[in-house]
Amino acid sequence: MIRFAVACLLCLVASLAHGAGFQHIDVPAGDALPPLKGAVWYPCAKAPSEVKIGLHVLSVTEDCPIAGGKLPLVVISHGRGGEFLGHYDTAEALAEVGFVAVAINHPGDTARDMSRTDDPSIFVERPTDIKRTIDFMLGAWSDSARIDPSRIGFFGFSRGGYTGLVEIGAELSLGKTLRLCEGNASPVCDQVRKGTPPELVHDPRIKAAVIADPLGIFFAADSFRNVSVPVQLWGSERGGDGVAPESVRDIAGWLPMKPDFHVPPNSQHFDFLAPCSADLAKKAPAICVDAEGFDRAAFHKEFDTDVVAFFLKHLGEARQQ
Repeated sequence: MIRFAVACLLCLVASLAHGAGFQHIDVPAGDALPPLKGAVWYPCAKAPSEVKIGLHVLSVTEDCPIAGGKLPLVVISHGRGGEFLGHYDTAEALAEVGFVAVAINHPGDTARDMSRTDDPSIFVERPTDIKRTIDFMLGAWSDSARIDPSRIGFFGFSRGGYTGLVEIGAELSLGKTLRLCEGNASPVCDQVRKGTPPELVHDPRIKAAVIADPLGIFFAADSFRNVSVPVQLWGSERGGDGVAPESVRDIAGWLPMKPDFHVPPNSQHFDFLAPCSADLAKKAPAICVDAEGFDRAAFHKEFDTDVVAFFLKHLGEARQQ
């Protein structure tokens, strides 16, 4: 009955827009930080069509005029070695019901550029990347006036889940960060060895967060004392890519406000990525092959429905201007 009610609500909200508009964005460089490349999905009054971008096949209308106003915004953060298109289906689902969704590449930690993926500074810069993206969407983006700055959400997977937890107030455990820095002479690790944890960016503009299979190696029970926004937390049953199922369960217990916690049966870590195209499955089978009996496409229909329903509940529906 709950899922039926949610589906009915989504049908009503979807009447605000017929499909997802899509455009590429570039967040300018600043303060010695590199530019950020990404994309925006948003409500569009035109029916979508299939558009192939790289190894992904999207259902969007490129550069379609944006529909509606006072729209909520959701910022998306990818995992280790990922990219801004890794959760395109969730972004489309959000746009179709009246959200603006934006995803960016984290420099040096992407599928095409893993030059800094093992550098501890990545974990300091990722939250800054998200803050810069929100600043851009509320400022320099061509349709910034269409966004309601009081209704901002976050979606993150794996390292993107870590990023989101920091954004909403989580702090690192100094002892666990020290273990990461063993044998590493980076400036961040030098700071940690002196007993001072790195200063992380938190963003109080984020009012709700969906966190999928987060990397939790830096967190302890007291890391979340300043987290006060609602969280929908997803964990894979089997884990993978350095994320252990028990670490996600620990985070569920440590969050001060009980999260909306889901563990899909028989799921693996990469099942939270969008279903793979045939081309992507050939090139990157490690992230595309699911456990026997697990249907990623079917799972994502339910997953996207639950994610959208969570954001509708906590950020509200899109509003006409």
